[in-house]
Amino acid sequence: MLDLIERVGNRLPNAIMLFVWLSGIVILVSIVAAAAGLAGVHPGTGETVVAQNLLAADTVRRFLVEMPRTFTGFPPLGTVLTVMIGIGIAERTGLIAAALGGMVRRVPGPFLALALVFAGIMSSLAVDAGYVVLVPLGAAIFAAAGRHPIAGLAAAFAGVSGGFSANLLVTALDPLLGGISQVAAQILVPDYQVLATANWFLMIALVPAFSLAGAFVTARIIEPRLGRWEPVADAPVAPHAETPAERRALKATGLAALVLVLVLVVLTVPEGAVLRDPQTGSLEPFYQAIVAITMVALAGLGIVYGRAMGNIRTSEDAIAMASDAMAAMASYILLAFVAAHFLALFSWSNLGVLLAIGGGEALRASGLGGVPLLVAMILVSGFINLFIGSASAKWAILAPIFIPMFMAVGITPEATQAAYRIGDSVTNIVTPLLVYFPLILVAAQRYVPGLGIGSLIATMTPFSIAFLLAGLGVLIAFLLLEIPLGPGTSVSMPPVAPPAATTG
Repeated sequence: MLDLIERVGNRLPNAIMLFVWLSGIVILVSIVAAAAGLAGVHPGTGETVVAQNLLAADTVRRFLVEMPRTFTGFPPLGTVLTVMIGIGIAERTGLIAAALGGMVRRVPGPFLALALVFAGIMSSLAVDAGYVVLVPLGAAIFAAAGRHPIAGLAAAFAGVSGGFSANLLVTALDPLLGGISQVAAQILVPDYQVLATANWFLMIALVPAFSLAGAFVTARIIEPRLGRWEPVADAPVAPHAETPAERRALKATGLAALVLVLVLVVLTVPEGAVLRDPQTGSLEPFYQAIVAITMVALAGLGIVYGRAMGNIRTSEDAIAMASDAMAAMASYILLAFVAAHFLALFSWSNLGVLLAIGGGEALRASGLGGVPLLVAMILVSGFINLFIGSASAKWAILAPIFIPMFMAVGITPEATQAAYRIGDSVTNIVTPLLVYFPLILVAAQRYVPGLGIGSLIATMTPFSIAFLLAGLGVLIAFLLLEIPLGPGTSVSMPPVAPPAATTG
């Protein structure tokens, strides 16, 4: 099956032309859908959503006028380029190779994939930074250990993206989804409250389930299928022995890292600290600054290491390293340009919203109840996630459909939200429409030049299936054993009848 996926996928045009073709397909479908009068009622706002003809004069005008803004507003672009400044310096001074080599020597081989998947899952605390930093590092770590780097990249990617619904701590996504769930629940129960910790216990249970599933897939399926890796000349990290000079430079860099940690403590811990919200005292500014902090930390530590190793003697050396890193991103920048405009066209056409509304209504009409209903919802959410990336945008559409419907059969909004989160995350890693998918593909091609979209999707498919089965198993266990999904959160509730119809 994986070989078939790979063959079919690799027959597609390269990633840049794929998005060009997809844009053309969306334009044609929008013309047909608009001519047919395709429409639906948005369950959250009550507004009628109509398919838009992308060749209409106002849309063509918008496409041309907003082209620069559409490109520069592409969500991953600023994140990727900002972090790459720091990564470029840290990589070219040799810091990343030396640090990863030390890590590889200290982590037993059988636990390397487990550690990567776990780190990927926990990276959701830093929102999207895991895509930019951890996934390429996963490949480098495996390369440093003499193992196939694509397996390391896949393990990290699975954790970062497929494990987005799991974490040991509450993430920034929890209050966002909880707020949407609360509004949907109040359609039937006006004073219903959904806490940010509504799925916390389930999230904790998913961490070991996903970590073990990811490690198993890496060791038993992905590495045997990939076979032996023959290092290419420009691979970012190759296995090497640690030298006395590297040990001294790493000690100096470790002291600098300690100073950096102390600075971050001063900036975040005290009341009224710079990276706390002045009104609420929350750490939201710190979370939003993670990308900038990562860039500064990598660049600063890279400079310290480079000075200790003699790789950086003047500021010009560091500037040249950062410039080289940005030059290497040229293909990604072009890919981001076409991907940004495809996603914009897809959004303007309203086809994604109509697909979500249609999927929700189909599930409503299925007549399922209890656990089968939640399982069906996971599958529907996973399918819709192939086309719409934003977790909050999808949930804003689906929550007003699913939550009242599930409350009517005795399933709490918290359980409904949990099912949605599992379905929403497990297919992230197999859709080329994920905004970070082009970045992952470019990172993989640094180790296997010419690696195609089909090869990457085939590599990630076993992770997607394993995470889906693990997520289903954990959620069903919570439901059947009536384990709370979070503090003070029950799984079931008395069925709630819809409000009586009124006339006026």
